Amino acid sequence: MDVRVHGKNMQVDDTTRGLADEKVRHAGRILDNGGTADVEFTERTNPRQSDGRYRVEITSRMRGHTVRVEASSGDNRAALDLAVDKFEHQLRRLKERLIQRSRPLRPGNGAAEPLGSGEAAGSGKVVRTKTFAMRPMSVDEAALQMDLLGHAFFFFLDAESGKQCVLYHRSDGSLGLIEPS
Repeated sequence: MDVRVHGKNMQVDDTTRGLADEKVRHAGRILDNGGTADVEFTERTNPRQSDGRYRVEITSRMRGHTVRVEASSGDNRAALDLAVDKFEHQLRRLKERLIQRSRPLRPGNGAAEPLGSGEAAGSGKVVRTKTFAMRPMSVDEAALQMDLLGHAFFFFLDAESGKQCVLYHRSDGSLGLIEPS
């Protein structure tokens, strides 16, 4: 696994950089050491946020899936430990779902589980624009990607119809799909 460690608004010392590299590589072994990981340390200088002064974000691309976690704490190494724990948990969930997808479904086994509820965002101006390559995927794979990213919705290209669709969390915990006519 290729690990890139960098800081935003701070310098990451060599011992912390080595520790982050070692821990993320170790967690990456869950999915056979494939992919890349980006570890970003951020220091917030606001004195009111002293308990969450340091934030660590781990973004990884493995086997065609993006896994992103973040954690914050008063110490950068404690924030790293929290983020790595979350990263390992997400990788285990991804591995379980990949294994379940490769197994044939038995009757009564295909029920969708609620993935949680999304939070409504406030209106305002656009502060960030993201671009990404859309590859065709099934609705189940889009639900997995949305869950791994921790987003309330996911925009994807449906492999069956070839149309651009939006998958989202409904307030009752189920999933909704918006398809163009």
